[in-house]
Amino acid sequence: MHSFKELSAQFEQQFSQRQFPDHPANLYDPAQYILGIGGKRIRPVLCLLGNELFADLEPDAFHAANAVELFHNFTLIHDDIMDKAPLRRGMPTVHTKYSDSAAILAGDVMLIHSYEHLNKVTGKYRTKIISVFNRAAREVCEGQQLDMDMEQTSPENVQYGDYVNMIALKTSVLLAASLQMGGICGGGSEGNQQHLYEFGKNVGIAFQIQDDYLDAFGDPDKFGKQQGGDILVNKKTFLLLKALELCNPAQRQKLNEMLAGNPDDKVATVLQIFRDCRVDDWAEKEKERFSQIAYEHLDAIAVISGRKQPLRELADFLLVRQH
Repeated sequence: MHSFKELSAQFEQQFSQRQFPDHPANLYDPAQYILGIGGKRIRPVLCLLGNELFADLEPDAFHAANAVELFHNFTLIHDDIMDKAPLRRGMPTVHTKYSDSAAILAGDVMLIHSYEHLNKVTGKYRTKIISVFNRAAREVCEGQQLDMDMEQTSPENVQYGDYVNMIALKTSVLLAASLQMGGICGGGSEGNQQHLYEFGKNVGIAFQIQDDYLDAFGDPDKFGKQQGGDILVNKKTFLLLKALELCNPAQRQKLNEMLAGNPDDKVATVLQIFRDCRVDDWAEKEKERFSQIAYEHLDAIAVISGRKQPLRELADFLLVRQH
């Protein structure tokens, strides 16, 4: 059994080698660029952890992990184009550094390369792993579309359940699928695979609640972002949607005034409304609710508890973090 840190080092050792040919450089250099600007590699390491939950590491788990990381970065390139984002991990985004056309093609070729890694999986597991991968890939696209649809919808008209579903599709299902693909490589039963999938899915939702909370109430020096960044851009978050549900008419009017413009006191005013509506307390409880669901699924996996410890430690780290 290995820790997240140990598996991360193993993954990075083989993934840090150039993933693409040298020519044509205008196609492959932008794809290699985004892989070289950092990232926690959480998804591919989850794949390795999912394997080790049931058995010693299989080479197939690394093929699946490589596919997941390439797919994830493909989505980041295209998301940044859609969002017109200038920076990714503190560095110029691919479309900013190269061009929109170069970024689109780089993303496309990364997706193709992810399937080349999946095709290296042995015949015993390949069909099931590709099926799980395809489902997650499709759902990530569905989540992105739902997110874009919600951007055009007034926050008051976004239902909380729809928002949770969007977050699950856009963010959580790839975490969950990464674990399940690893579980397949490790020989986990169908029942254990589903518990592992639900563990990852619910950790992902709890993680997003934590992220929304830290953006509003976290220490900027620890979180590494400007406090209230989501508020300044009117981003729909767990906190905003719950505040609109709980606030009284006067608070609702003030909140709508803040959403309609960008006064100097916007962040401070919205944060005070959040506190008055107790959405900070609610967010902590909601994060705990999804965390508890996740841990119940982890507990239900039929392996000795010691094999689950690396996953439990990683979830604890993600969900109590301050950055």
